[in-house]
Amino acid sequence: MIIDFTHIIEQLPELVRSMGVTLAIWLVGTAGAVVLGFFVTLGLRFGPAPLRWLLQAYVEIIRGTPFLIQLFLLYYGGPFIGIALDPMPAGLFGVTVYGAAYFSEIFRAGFDAIPRGHVEAAQCLGLTRWQTIFRIEVPEMTMLVLPPAVNMTVILLKETAVLSIITVPELTFLMQAIGSQQYAFVEAMAVLACFYWAMVSVAGRIGAALEKRLATFTFAHT
Repeated sequence: MIIDFTHIIEQLPELVRSMGVTLAIWLVGTAGAVVLGFFVTLGLRFGPAPLRWLLQAYVEIIRGTPFLIQLFLLYYGGPFIGIALDPMPAGLFGVTVYGAAYFSEIFRAGFDAIPRGHVEAAQCLGLTRWQTIFRIEVPEMTMLVLPPAVNMTVILLKETAVLSIITVPELTFLMQAIGSQQYAFVEAMAVLACFYWAMVSVAGRIGAALEKRLATFTFAHT
């Protein structure tokens, strides 16, 4: 067998478009997951009991089942309960909901790690609960959770490859099509692996730079 990337090069415009789809779903889905995960954490910490039970069930179900199965149920099972989504919205929604469950646990651990004395000091100064949360706890929590949050962001990037099973026109879907049509599976998968490796490396470097920048704002544990 001969390794030949000609078929890949011929598909360069489609390749660039599929890369754009992958990155768009990753960035938008991750942003949505961070926001949704944060509000899930607030609901678990401060919401009424019925809301806490509901949110806890959501987190446990999402974290306890594979992303692949969740996508299948959403895309192919959704129409049976009146939820019919096109591939792109279904993929974006799936990434957001999946990531939010994990981000909520990351944020929960961050809130729990904040020294109790900092919260008590804010209360002594007369800050309300929500002022304490957004002026004291959220900034400190952000510094504490940055490393695991970056790691989760990288995981979500790699999970976008699963979206090919519901025909989302992202990079993995295109590479699978080229591989099956041109019998160039090795070349297609090599290009796919290089793309994900490059993007994971970039995400890791950005995360490391943010950690270094925020290191100047570390706080004393009391």
